[in-house]
Amino acid sequence: MLSAGTTATAEQPATDGKALGWGACPTGAPAPQQCARLAVPLDYRAPTRRTIEIEVSRIPAAKREQRKGVLFLNGGGPSASLDVPTAIGSFLPAEVRDSYDLVAFDPRGIGHSTPMDCGRDIDELIRTQQLGVLSFPRANGSIGDNVAYAQQMAKHCAARSGELLPHLTTANIARDMDRIRTALGERTVSYYGVSWGTYLGAIYRELFPRTVDRMVIDSSVDPAKRGYDDFRTFSAAMEDRWPDLARFAVANNDTVRLGSTERAIRQNYLALTAKLDRHPVELPGTTAPINGNLVRLYTWQLSYSDASMRSTPGSPAPMMAQLWRAAANVAAGNATEADRAFLVGLTTDFVTKGVLKGVPHDNLFSVGWAISCADKAWPRHTLTYALNTLVDRARFPLTAGAPANIAPCAAWKVAPTGPEPTIEPTGKRNVLILQNLRDPATPLRTAQGMRRAMGADASLVTVDAGGHGVLVHPEPSRCAIDTLKSFLTVGALPREDKSCP
Repeated sequence: MLSAGTTATAEQPATDGKALGWGACPTGAPAPQQCARLAVPLDYRAPTRRTIEIEVSRIPAAKREQRKGVLFLNGGGPSASLDVPTAIGSFLPAEVRDSYDLVAFDPRGIGHSTPMDCGRDIDELIRTQQLGVLSFPRANGSIGDNVAYAQQMAKHCAARSGELLPHLTTANIARDMDRIRTALGERTVSYYGVSWGTYLGAIYRELFPRTVDRMVIDSSVDPAKRGYDDFRTFSAAMEDRWPDLARFAVANNDTVRLGSTERAIRQNYLALTAKLDRHPVELPGTTAPINGNLVRLYTWQLSYSDASMRSTPGSPAPMMAQLWRAAANVAAGNATEADRAFLVGLTTDFVTKGVLKGVPHDNLFSVGWAISCADKAWPRHTLTYALNTLVDRARFPLTAGAPANIAPCAAWKVAPTGPEPTIEPTGKRNVLILQNLRDPATPLRTAQGMRRAMGADASLVTVDAGGHGVLVHPEPSRCAIDTLKSFLTVGALPREDKSCP
């Protein structure tokens, strides 16, 4: 156990906490969230040269008399996290919100911190279906178009953001986080991160072990699977998640109409996406054609949360059911006006969420590549991606080989500046790992990899649930949330790994 007053000697001295001037947030986030800007070195090897700016946010502890300190939050991605205190903070138990200042920031290169820019137009990204981390091959498995796109993207990113790219590493983002800690006047901080945020937290703990009080990492990546290997895990992760989707389709057969058994659902879903591959459909109002890859992409993304499989007030059916029904009707040539409106709205909403006001349009679409490229070099040979895509298309048809496909990192113009820090035990038992059993992005096996890396410093709590994120689940496990609350408020870390229903 850790006491609430655990302190450590920081690598930089604490200040009086007045280094940050708090005011309104550029995102328009409502009070009590506040924001401030902090200058940090572009290159920590030459800290007196050029600086960049980091946009920081906070919500002060609700009960100042109970305040324990700062809880850093990161929402994953890598993506914008400035509004995470408002967005994710609402999921935290009241006792945690009472006890901690919730602090987050847009990582370097992202959002309202000094952003990278590859100069790509949003309509082009939609048209080429380069809207996320998955780059789908053609219906016949060819990756020729993807190779051309990867080379073009790498070239444009280097031309527009070449000075920034070498320094967009997770380790440098962790160093920025410690600069924020110093500016806040805190000798130690606690941390909650999800998805990529688990790796950021682990790197921060590795670089600054004496400044970490308590750390919760939710839906973990595997520190031993970086770069290309990290992305390839999505294929098997989606297979883990599929049984939940199949059961949902059976239970909602009146709407979905893909079959009355789980086996039939899978067969008919694969047949539907294959048909749309062969015969894509153009719809007025959408830039991209409705094809099998579009359905696969949205199915994977909607599978992140059980909320997509639940009805909401004013909605005719859960979003997953609407997607599959609309896709089937489009493929059959009898799409209704409601089907067309849903698909147009879905693609428009996806684009809207990917663009921040006052930020380069392609920033949130390209920065994930940039950080992965800077952290670890990807294979350079096109044949590697062609062969792996072919293999994974057969093994994992739900994602059609996309996670194994080539990406801009294969043609990146800037090599990593050095090896990543190795995640190892520090000798302090202060890490709680939370993990759903059926996560479509960070599967159980990657959380187990994080657990191995942390060794005796951590305890792993698994939850018999699907979706990405234990804390933000629509019906979070009381067992898991109570464990998180006890750990963050009184330092009670489970003695052993445990499972929650």
